[in-house]
Amino acid sequence: LSESGVPQLVQPMIWDYAADIDVEGKVQLIEKYHRCGFSKVWFASAFKGATGVNQSLTLIGHHLRNQLEWLQVASRSPADVLEGIALTGWQRYDHFSVLCELLPVAIPSLAVCLQALKNGGYSEKVKENVEKLLGMSNLEIDTYMR
Repeated sequence: LSESGVPQLVQPMIWDYAADIDVEGKVQLIEKYHRCGFSKVWFASAFKGATGVNQSLTLIGHHLRNQLEWLQVASRSPADVLEGIALTGWQRYDHFSVLCELLPVAIPSLAVCLQALKNGGYSEKVKENVEKLLGMSNLEIDTYMR
């Protein structure tokens, strides 16, 4: 792979939408890519649409935990290897499936995930900031938003 010249032309993206990703495994994968000559890698997380083909509402806690796991991977990876995080929001699983988790119901999840990534974690202050930004009195993380 190193001799092919590909590492100078592309940057790999590592996708994982789980709430409990294998942090150590991802760090090892990044180190392996780095040894092959890839100077940068991307991560892909999700703020919606990755928990079930017929999911109607977004469970914020699942997606928040996914972001927090990626932050752990980033903190344990070699310096200056992470180029960025693509925060995805899937709307359907394939072209023949019904739409799932439409954007309006997922906006609180998007806000929480963006704020967690921006602040390097989740805290009561982050929660209060999201509530203020969205005009909400009580952001529910581990239950479905009403």
